[in-house]
Amino acid sequence: MGMLPIDSLEVGMVLANDVLDRTGRMLLGAGAELSQKHLTIFRTWGVVEADIAGIDYVNDESPLPAEVDPAALATAEEELQPLFSYAGTDHPALRELLRLAAIRRVQHGLR
Repeated sequence: MGMLPIDSLEVGMVLANDVLDRTGRMLLGAGAELSQKHLTIFRTWGVVEADIAGIDYVNDESPLPAEVDPAALATAEEELQPLFSYAGTDHPALRELLRLAAIRRVQHGLR
């Protein structure tokens, strides 16, 4: 599945699945080629991502902010890991929550 965030969509990409708004109303059908007008409509109706044809995998991890040192991030994640001891980080949402908490700790110097 090639789910891409709305900011990564480009004119000319082809949808693999229908795009629905937050209420489930179809905005654009599978197989449609994206135009600038479609991207504007998606943003207007709160679409956050779309499944794009020809993309099998997208790295789930967003890039680090420029001011975050990867070594400091790894240290912060290690320090925060005990907070996830009962919930674990097997689920992608919890993994992302740990990563975001570590980024915030590095950016704001929290301890």
